[in-house]
Amino acid sequence: MAIERDTFIEVLKDAYSAYYSIQPPGETELPLCFRAEYHSRDEQFFFVKSANIWSNEKNEYCYVFSAPQFDPALAERCMDWAVQDMLPRVRPHKEHQYTNVKVIFVADSLDEETAITVRKKHFSRSYGFLSLHGYTELIAAAVDLGRSETFPNRAGNDLTKFFGKLFALRQEKAQDR
Repeated sequence: MAIERDTFIEVLKDAYSAYYSIQPPGETELPLCFRAEYHSRDEQFFFVKSANIWSNEKNEYCYVFSAPQFDPALAERCMDWAVQDMLPRVRPHKEHQYTNVKVIFVADSLDEETAITVRKKHFSRSYGFLSLHGYTELIAAAVDLGRSETFPNRAGNDLTKFFGKLFALRQEKAQDR
């Protein structure tokens, strides 16, 4: 049984809202549903806060696009737009670990060319000498709701497990009815 796209988007928004702040899509002609932002700062200090041993900052911007189908050109445009929208938000400094951009495509069905386009897409950037001021990486995945499959790029392999759990949870709820 296939999952309805609108229902899946709401489940996804609910899952991300636990740790991310959800932002409206804003002005764009692309099929952007929402943007989610995650910011974290960790520190270790010795007795008092002024004796800082180490600290780091991690940021992630997730862009969720939804359409009945994506063609390779539209998927490429969406990923490029998300990277360009996120890059001005990066603030590299000595405590910056990473600022990643995550792009998720939710479609009723995906053709093989679009899945290949998403899988092959790669973007990374280092800041400072030997990435001492952090890095940025593109994490992308296309979700085919008709087949309950996920097609991630190399950096997004963890998303396959995440979406697999969402699909399994949905199957369990459908069987309980």
